[in-house]
Amino acid sequence: MNARFQATVYGTFFALAIGWVLYIGKGVFVPIVFSVLVVYVIVGLARMLVRLPLVGRFLPPRIGYPVSALVIALSLAGIASLVAGSIGNVSALAPKYAASMLNAIQSVAERLGVELAPTWATLRQDVLAQINTQRLIGSTVVSVSAIVSTLVVVLLYVAFLLIEQRTFSTKIAKISSDPQNVGQIQGIVTQINARIGAYLALKTVVSVIQGLVSWAVLEFVGVEFAAFWAVLIGMLNYVPYLGSVLGVLFPVAFATMQFADFGIALVVLLSLSATQFVIGFFLDPYLMGNSLNLSPFVILVSLAVWSALWGIPGAFLAVPITACLVLVFAEFPGTRPIAILLSRNGEI
Repeated sequence: MNARFQATVYGTFFALAIGWVLYIGKGVFVPIVFSVLVVYVIVGLARMLVRLPLVGRFLPPRIGYPVSALVIALSLAGIASLVAGSIGNVSALAPKYAASMLNAIQSVAERLGVELAPTWATLRQDVLAQINTQRLIGSTVVSVSAIVSTLVVVLLYVAFLLIEQRTFSTKIAKISSDPQNVGQIQGIVTQINARIGAYLALKTVVSVIQGLVSWAVLEFVGVEFAAFWAVLIGMLNYVPYLGSVLGVLFPVAFATMQFADFGIALVVLLSLSATQFVIGFFLDPYLMGNSLNLSPFVILVSLAVWSALWGIPGAFLAVPITACLVLVFAEFPGTRPIAILLSRNGEI
């Protein structure tokens, strides 16, 4: 058997085995990967705080990590408070939205020539007949519990990773007695830290800008809970391609329910689509450049693969994980061709 073909077969089976392990072990791997990314953010923010002209002068380097972690924790608490408040307000205004939505549905039914205009009684009868309420409530409770438990595990991992971060470089230096191997490993780690750190920092800047612009648009049109939608749009901006689509569809659907006017919904659709287009096709490439050096097609495929493996968390983690794989593949002769194919322009 040809040696190259044999290596390809073995590599394919090895990749499938790894994919199977990642799929069945997603409950273990997802919190670990998320905690690593959170540590990247904390370390990057700490370095940025130390470099600030006024703050950095009075902020010792050792206090940078706790301050950075506190800033992130307060931001997350603010987002959680905003989401909880928005949900409460939506519940209070539910009858108003229900009436507006019913008017919109009846208007569409009249335009389509439907003889009997639908009412909430008929809609509930038709829709609820297809829904198992007990199963829906049970799955919702399980999902919320899983999210809370995952957050607790991630916070524990982050705390211990920050402690381990102090001795990580020393461990790398002692991982092998061969200086060449140690240098190669240190080079890979340095590239991963630089590229992933730069990606997360720049992506965060772009997401904040996207959220602020979207908030201004929604406030101008009069869409309620504009701050909540802006935060959601900013978070979805971390998901390539699909996040931009969902970041437009969700506010447009809500605007349709709020105003019961498809003209206003069309204005929201065009405005948010324009902001996504300008930021996604001009500002994002200008700031990001080739920070990860990934082909757009590879990003799309990685989004599909990691979403299939890990669901929604996989969509957020797809790009950083794929970038790390490319950097590792580029360091070994056997996998370097794969890294070249995955790169944007073949330069690695």
